[in-house]
Amino acid sequence: MERSDALALVKKHVKNKNLVKHMIATEAVMEALAVHLAEDTEKWRRVGLIHDLDYDKTVDTPEQHGLLAAGMLEELSFPPDIIAAVKSHNEALGYPRQSMMDKALYAADPVTGLIVAAALIHPDKKLASIDTQFVLNRFGEKQFARGADREQIKTCSELGLGLEEFIAVSLEAMQNAAGELGL
Repeated sequence: MERSDALALVKKHVKNKNLVKHMIATEAVMEALAVHLAEDTEKWRRVGLIHDLDYDKTVDTPEQHGLLAAGMLEELSFPPDIIAAVKSHNEALGYPRQSMMDKALYAADPVTGLIVAAALIHPDKKLASIDTQFVLNRFGEKQFARGADREQIKTCSELGLGLEEFIAVSLEAMQNAAGELGL
């Protein structure tokens, strides 16, 4: 599936514009991680873009988040490894994160929220105005961006990346996508 088709699929099923931006941010981070780790860039981008495809329909039933999307993706003949990553990114489902792609998506999902929140407290509200150290400082503030699960972000170590390196790769990826993200 081409990126334009995947984005159309996202926009068909996800009505919250901020959630669409989160999915685009996750796509950018996953692409950068794939490059950094010498993995399949297109596959990793795609899973980042579509990982929350069912969120609008499962917002009140988080134990179903990922399962509905998996069914939709199976009908569209998405590869099994993408479907597995979508299911395993929601810890509530209990699917093990086995592949590097599974582990990357799990860590990338919350880091996008942390980075966006860090940009939004800057006076110009632009990703270009923040750096890795700024994000790391916010990471240490427990009350800041409480929805960005720090323990989940720290699973970047399962990718062989330290926290600083992971945030640097993620931030740069999101800065490169700033136009599409509106930041």
